[in-house]
Amino acid sequence: MDTVIKGQVRTLARRGAQHAGAVRVRDGVIVEVADGDAGGGPHEVIDFGDRTTMPGFIDPHAHLEVSARALGTMVDVRVPHCASIADVLDALRDGIAQDKHDGGWLRAQANLFFNQKLADKRYPTRSELDSVSKTVPIAVHAGGHTTLLNTVAMELADLGRFSDRSKGAMGGAVVEMGADGTPTGVVSEVDSLLPIKDPEYLDLADVLAAGAQQLFTRFGVTAVGDISGSAEGVRELVGLVASGRIPQRLEVFVCAPGTVDFEAALHPEDLIPADAQRISARGIKVFSDGGYSAKNAAVHTAYRRPHAIRPGSRGKVNLDRRQLSSMIRRAGAVGLQLAVHANGERAQEVVCAAATEARRLVPDLPITRVEHAGNLLTRPGALRSWRTAGILPVPQPVFLYNFGDFFPTYLGPVASRGRFPFRLLHDEGFIVSGSSDVYVGAEDRQTNPFFGIWCCLRRQTFLGEIVEPEQAVTLEEALRMHTINAAEALGLAERYGSVEVGKAADLIVLDRDPTTCGVDELLDVKVDHVMVDGRLVYSRDGAVPPTRRTVSS
Repeated sequence: MDTVIKGQVRTLARRGAQHAGAVRVRDGVIVEVADGDAGGGPHEVIDFGDRTTMPGFIDPHAHLEVSARALGTMVDVRVPHCASIADVLDALRDGIAQDKHDGGWLRAQANLFFNQKLADKRYPTRSELDSVSKTVPIAVHAGGHTTLLNTVAMELADLGRFSDRSKGAMGGAVVEMGADGTPTGVVSEVDSLLPIKDPEYLDLADVLAAGAQQLFTRFGVTAVGDISGSAEGVRELVGLVASGRIPQRLEVFVCAPGTVDFEAALHPEDLIPADAQRISARGIKVFSDGGYSAKNAAVHTAYRRPHAIRPGSRGKVNLDRRQLSSMIRRAGAVGLQLAVHANGERAQEVVCAAATEARRLVPDLPITRVEHAGNLLTRPGALRSWRTAGILPVPQPVFLYNFGDFFPTYLGPVASRGRFPFRLLHDEGFIVSGSSDVYVGAEDRQTNPFFGIWCCLRRQTFLGEIVEPEQAVTLEEALRMHTINAAEALGLAERYGSVEVGKAADLIVLDRDPTTCGVDELLDVKVDHVMVDGRLVYSRDGAVPPTRRTVSS
């Protein structure tokens, strides 16, 4: 029997009607979008009254496993939960007392740019971490690129193997050294290579299911472009999606390295069966440079002292044009999209050159995604090479809040302009999506699309600065960034992202109409109900339920 879903529907379609009153669903697919009643014949009516109903949000770049592990097993030392190093050390001691490590490492999640957000304006030292424990290995993850180790963790990590900077996992490996020539305990771009032992109590399936609910479902995210964590985690996700414990669609980008090496990533069927439902291998994620917080994004301007890894450092490009061109073509040959992490503009130039070469050699390739392109654009002329290369920028509006303050701190005045230039990118005709890139140390609200939308409009940073307000976009544009444009970033705009005939009936119902909200009220919008394939998979506690009835003819 068909289902007719009624409400104040915002379609967010690129063309055609933008508003409707009813959506008819058959076998999980939208077959009619109507102003009033949708067709005749027997059907079930699910009526949400006058509440706003819209397509489910899509997060095209996220890290479900890593973030779920952080929520389930790590001590939370993020600012504002911990305001100072003293608070951090107290929280770690509490973690030891609560046996949070349970036979493994004591791990904590701290913010990106933790050293800038703490009142002390520095990281905890190795000796300070040693004061918590000299026997339990401690790793404080200051975001995804930089980790702080105590002495026992440092010894277990065998840091000498990273003396060759090419051996990093997320960029060129960095082991910071003190004035005495010994490691300080601050390491970057090597997280997945550390010999971290999980606590004995870890039930990965339970952690992943709980993480999906807390990070995505309750915020109305119905599809996720998931950057894979461990091979074990990917296999668990397949089972959890099949069982319905995770209701989202997962489009997986296999991380290489990190999950498997590039050669193995070309055969994702070893991780995800080709016939799996609602989870599929979409592409491969590789790293062409490191992170800004690690002072390792490949930029044109030298990092300022005292933040530079070494005087004159501009970050490291990990993959050259020939390597990337080959990867793009080899991934495309097996139907996979290459998603290239390229924070810095110097790295982005190399990716564009590689994509241009790859398209010249093999014209019919999946579009190359450039992760983080559009977060900092100090040379607007670069847009010409983006267009020539045919790349798709995948920026993160939430990062404007997370670390928009700190581009000039690390790079100087040149980086005070060009931060998250979303108005420019829209006006230049680029399809701009919004994603969370949620990882260890993400801000509390990072996976809430309404937080990303607020960032697009308010443009307020962690420290309260309003950054380049002329680069704000409209609410309609911001909603599209997190729905239909996000589907475009996954190459799936013909299937998801708007309420149109032929697309999956992935819908969310809101507690208020965002178009009537002030900018700051957007942060208070709640998702009452979530539907995937026309099935109700989530209802918020306290939300008014829909009325239901059956129509026989």
